[in-house]
Amino acid sequence: MQQVAGWLRDSRSTVVLTGAGISTESGIPDFRGPNGLWTKNPGAEKAATLQNYLADREVRVRAWRNRVEGGLWTDAEPNAGHLALAELERKGKLDLLITQNIDSLHLKAGNSMERMVEIHGNLREFVCMGCGERGPIERVLERVRAGEDDPPCRRCGGILKSATISFGQNLVAEDYARSERAASRCELFLAIGTSLTVYPVAYLPEVALRNGARLVIINAQETPYDELAHAVIREPIGQVLPRIVAAV
Repeated sequence: MQQVAGWLRDSRSTVVLTGAGISTESGIPDFRGPNGLWTKNPGAEKAATLQNYLADREVRVRAWRNRVEGGLWTDAEPNAGHLALAELERKGKLDLLITQNIDSLHLKAGNSMERMVEIHGNLREFVCMGCGERGPIERVLERVRAGEDDPPCRRCGGILKSATISFGQNLVAEDYARSERAASRCELFLAIGTSLTVYPVAYLPEVALRNGARLVIINAQETPYDELAHAVIREPIGQVLPRIVAAV
């Protein structure tokens, strides 16, 4: 850990990629760990596709009902790992935080949107799949509570969904381009709480390595990049990350 802290101190450009593993200590289950959502229910992964959402009204009705009933951990609070990354930014040692998470816990912890890419979107906003209108998700949830079980876009009548990237949906091109640019010029790349198996985001450590960066992985399970990493840490993120950042 002291070696990783030293690399952080010396790095002139550090990029951090976080996955679901950083939020498990906030009570949000991951997807591919031993008790992950997709591990326990592989069928749920297949059902969570953009194609199914757009084609099946009942899927949309169920999704909005779950949001209104609080089924997506919107009350979760940042844990020590999130707070450590916010502190890393305050210390001026974080160029870009790329998160695969849609829970907004990095934002709640104090990281700024200027230094963050929510590569898989977020649950704070809605988006119209027709005209592209966006806004606070609460505007749609109020309509669901008032009795609209599948509220359409008020501008064009299109289908609304949370501003998250579903299976089968392309990433926002500029978000990925920004992430790739940062990875290509960083000196240190930290992959925290991510299985590094979801593409194209899982290409980012390869981009960093190809351009001479050090790679540090902090994750409970093995990843495809472990043998290429300069350091692999298996300790709980909420315990190890604050200690590393405190030593920077």
